[in-house]
Amino acid sequence: MEKPELRQKYKALRAALSLEDVAAKSLAIANNVLQLDVWDKTYFHLFLTIDDQREVQTDLIQHILWGRDKDIIVSKSDFENYTLQHFLLTESTRLMVNPYGIPEPAEGIEVLPAKVDVVFVPLLAFDNKGHRVGYGKGFYDRFLAECRPDVVKVGLSFFEAEPTEIPHSDTDIPLDFCVTPNGVVSF
Repeated sequence: MEKPELRQKYKALRAALSLEDVAAKSLAIANNVLQLDVWDKTYFHLFLTIDDQREVQTDLIQHILWGRDKDIIVSKSDFENYTLQHFLLTESTRLMVNPYGIPEPAEGIEVLPAKVDVVFVPLLAFDNKGHRVGYGKGFYDRFLAECRPDVVKVGLSFFEAEPTEIPHSDTDIPLDFCVTPNGVVSF
């Protein structure tokens, strides 16, 4: 299946989830994040949930990270050049929702991608080799290309891996892990 069909399929699967399903699956994912061998790291990049897209509720992971005294980095999207600018998330960070429904920091302390140790990556689908389908603008592939080679890339998915390999290019950066409600998949 090509990426546009996969996007359509997984957007429909997400739309079919009740809010109770989203909450329960998000809680299971957050609990499974605890199985990752990343807790010696310091800087964690976390995407903020777009509620209208029925994304994984990352506020649960945010609480885990703060509970373990980790620094959380969140992004602001630039839709003119499809890049991300990264900021330290603190208790005083003011978040605003952009015109695309994405919660973002209004301002803050900027953090360069080279500082990031772990990136939680939003996605619609993934396969057994760590390839993923996002929303199609390449924001995260551009961001991951700016990170250190040893950055740990962790997808979060309500669904299990696609049984067939997802089409990918040289600019698509594969995941190291994907966390689902059923556990952690390692690549």
